[in-house]
Amino acid sequence: MSELILHHYPQSPFAEKARLMLGLKGLSWHSVLIPPVMPKPDLTALTGGYRRTPVLQVGADIYCDTALIARRLEREKAVPALFPEGREAIAAALAQYGDQVLFHHSIAINFQPEAVAARFAELPEEVMKGFVRDRQAMFEKGKVSRPSAEEALAQWPVLMRRLETQLERDGEFLLGDEPSIADLAWYHPLWFMAANAVVSVLLDDYPMIRAWMARIADLGQGASAKMDAAEAIRIAHDATPEELPEHGFVSTKGLTLGQSVTISPVDYGCDPVAGSLVHEASEEVVIAREDERAGLVHVHFPRIGYRVDAA
Repeated sequence: MSELILHHYPQSPFAEKARLMLGLKGLSWHSVLIPPVMPKPDLTALTGGYRRTPVLQVGADIYCDTALIARRLEREKAVPALFPEGREAIAAALAQYGDQVLFHHSIAINFQPEAVAARFAELPEEVMKGFVRDRQAMFEKGKVSRPSAEEALAQWPVLMRRLETQLERDGEFLLGDEPSIADLAWYHPLWFMAANAVVSVLLDDYPMIRAWMARIADLGQGASAKMDAAEAIRIAHDATPEELPEHGFVSTKGLTLGQSVTISPVDYGCDPVAGSLVHEASEEVVIAREDERAGLVHVHFPRIGYRVDAA
């Protein structure tokens, strides 16, 4: 089995979700730091243009989006389970709500001018402006419905009160006594809030949430070792993608194996990735692509939240 390589940067909420997945499962992994803004030439050599954070690399297989990374890590180590047996649909649905609704409320609140200024207070102003420009470009072509800061602030107490009540009544985690993918998906937007003094006060009135956040943080992040991007690309170049199942091909558009396609997110960061369709199943779509630096790689995407089109 190839080693796990996570391409990420420390301040990314979704990267924090991935790091905690690795911690919950007690896995060892290699850490490749990537820029928080474009361009990201080393990352896109592996992904073909997908720019969102994080990305998981296993040899010459590249996994995009934490929704699919979670399923790959579940295959790596089944216990502790991210998707508890018998509650898989509930865990996935709660995770999707956290990753979308709660995350976008958190982003709207954190992108108020005073919150952005506080987050970048110790950095040159041009760094802050560059980050804002990058995120504006990232969201401008997508179809995601984001609340305004005013709407998010008005709705935030509703979301927090629901979570506070759940934790008061139903165990230490969202699905009871053990953490799951649902907890990690609800945690990372709040982790992002807690890291900014201007908006972290919005968590102060919820002692059960604060205690739950401490329990999640205590899961740790597994055992990581630094790796530079050049080494990760070399590993991909020298590896062969994992063999794909011969069964389970389910095309919703009448596409065929080997056909040239593009895959892109539908919500934000909608840069298309081109390649040859090599697998399509209930949870994922896989394309093969060649890169002069990374060689032949298989890039894996979740089916939900992405569109596949004939090239």
